[in-house]
Amino acid sequence: MTQIMKAIRQHSFGGPDVLTYEDAPIPEPGKGEVRIRVKAAGLNPPDWYLRDGYSALPPEWRPKESFPLILGTDVSGVVDLVGEDVTGFAPGQEVYAMVRFPDAIMEGSGAYAEYVTVPAEQVGHKPAGIGHAEAAGAPMSLLTAWQFLVEVGHDAPNPFQPVPHVPVPLKGKRVLVNGAAGGGGHLALQVAKWQGAHVIAVASGRHGDLLHDLGADQVIDYTQVKPEVVCSDLDLVLDCVGGAAAARFLGCLKPGGALFIVNPLGFDGHAEADRLGITVSSTQVRSSGAQLDAAAPLLADGTIRVVLDTALPLAQAARAHERAAEGHIQGKIVLIVD
Repeated sequence: MTQIMKAIRQHSFGGPDVLTYEDAPIPEPGKGEVRIRVKAAGLNPPDWYLRDGYSALPPEWRPKESFPLILGTDVSGVVDLVGEDVTGFAPGQEVYAMVRFPDAIMEGSGAYAEYVTVPAEQVGHKPAGIGHAEAAGAPMSLLTAWQFLVEVGHDAPNPFQPVPHVPVPLKGKRVLVNGAAGGGGHLALQVAKWQGAHVIAVASGRHGDLLHDLGADQVIDYTQVKPEVVCSDLDLVLDCVGGAAAARFLGCLKPGGALFIVNPLGFDGHAEADRLGITVSSTQVRSSGAQLDAAAPLLADGTIRVVLDTALPLAQAARAHERAAEGHIQGKIVLIVD
């Protein structure tokens, strides 16, 4: 007899209203997988991109319809069941993970649910001393910061460029983080600070106190001044917003500096970067339990802190997506699973 759980499923592409709280079969872990009883799930931009069928992409790049699907990659919870050939995990352990990303980017990773199965190598042990909500807010954003700034940690082909992404040493360097108050930016700021950088954070002024509290040495309110006008002689810009507008930061960097772009689609400044002697690089974040374990002590001791913008019950996933669409998010949006 199939066991049933509650999940957020969608049966068509569209706006937040397509997200339905309903019964779904509890997944069974396969070989090398663990099943997690989800306590909280974090939201990330790929969730709303998939929800609406990647409508911004050309039709030939959009996912094939395969409904119902369950969104969500980021979870924190408790190991419920382990599959064959799993070592290092046992029922009852608290864990966190980014589930099957980017491998399931077009069909949903299943995190908006009471249970989810995850390849064991993608699972990290949840940091002690922080709640499941904070832990669920970490995986994608923290792994993005880690793989851009600390260690890529894999040798998968880079879909954005012909060469691997290579992080640069940050100790004593001047680093600007654009989009510093958002889910990825506020963690990248802290990772850069932990690495010994002098960090300039760019965000709207209402986030200033928080960003200073998280370790920013300087905060630039982009609603009052253009950061590319007032900044110069930087060693690195990490643009967590990205796109075509990232090219404006090239003039802020010293020769030999680097521009790292989280979303490089639309960037057309490579010729200018070459002329200025600046490295432009990006990478695709990938699931890694080992990196989540490496970062866990920093979350446990408060060196890195996950800020929560909004926490809502799983059943209110549509409202959580509406909050995301409103913009000006401070930290992370998470769903609490009862």
